[in-house]
Amino acid sequence: MGDGLEPGAMPALDPAVLKWLEAVRSSGRKRLDELAPTDMRSAYAAGRALTQLPPPEVAEVTDILDPGAPVPLRLYRGIGTDAGKAPFLIYFHGGGWVMGGLDTHDVMCRTIANDARIAVVAVDYRLAPENPFPAAVEDAAGAMRFLKASASRLGLDEGRWAIGGDSAGANLAVVTALGARGAPSAGFRCQILLYPNVDAATEAPSFDRAPGGSPLTAALMRKFIGHYIVDPEQRKDWRVSPLRAPTLRGLPPTLILTVGIDPLCDEGLAFARRLSDEGVRVLHTHFSDQFHGFANMGKVLPAARTALGLVAGELDRHLYAPSVDGADV
Repeated sequence: MGDGLEPGAMPALDPAVLKWLEAVRSSGRKRLDELAPTDMRSAYAAGRALTQLPPPEVAEVTDILDPGAPVPLRLYRGIGTDAGKAPFLIYFHGGGWVMGGLDTHDVMCRTIANDARIAVVAVDYRLAPENPFPAAVEDAAGAMRFLKASASRLGLDEGRWAIGGDSAGANLAVVTALGARGAPSAGFRCQILLYPNVDAATEAPSFDRAPGGSPLTAALMRKFIGHYIVDPEQRKDWRVSPLRAPTLRGLPPTLILTVGIDPLCDEGLAFARRLSDEGVRVLHTHFSDQFHGFANMGKVLPAARTALGLVAGELDRHLYAPSVDGADV
């Protein structure tokens, strides 16, 4: 695991990234941080056709509603998945808690389900600013409880499951995992965190390194947090900033992926170090030549295929591994 970049340092970028950044600069379109939340959502959704591959076929796609919340869910069963109860990943989409949804991450969820031979359940949690913190946290925890309780009925294996997400979704994943410690969770095998937001302070040196045209800039990240957090004191709450949690002990094996062009880079690096220091098994991979959000941009960034392959490999390793004396491995 690397120590990150020195303040002001810029890594050498993937030529595909450079090409995309130049295309964004020459397009003349408004930056997301210049838009109102509803316009942000429209622009983000419209970008899918430009950046994502066609959705691959999967064995099954089913929309589900958690009647207790209600929180819309979408279940993907990958091709080659166990005919009976399938191991599953609960997935929280990124988008700064303000944008994104089931459709913006449809290709990613389908790809992971097929490649890992599992079921993926995507969670359509409430968005800010209409529903500020802690609405998304409550929806994420509620979805986890519902899926654990309903797993058998849905054809899912309550003894083999994982939590994951990207960006703000990774924040919700790790917050949900932290909140689940001490509760019955024998089947919780691993968590997947793609360029996570884990500290709302927005003071890390990497906030000064993201170039213009990047999908996530310092200005946009600060705007997201402003929409999500009503009371500035809430930024210190571990449910907003899990890097500030008193302890990370007791979390399952974790894949954490960071990227060089990202305001969140340094906090992600610090989180990976802290997980390791506190006895959590960590696989940390740093894509120094990529920017925030690249794993969902397979049409223009070939490295996205590498990242999702890594995710699938870790899920396969943990969800299909046997248990030793009843303990998850």
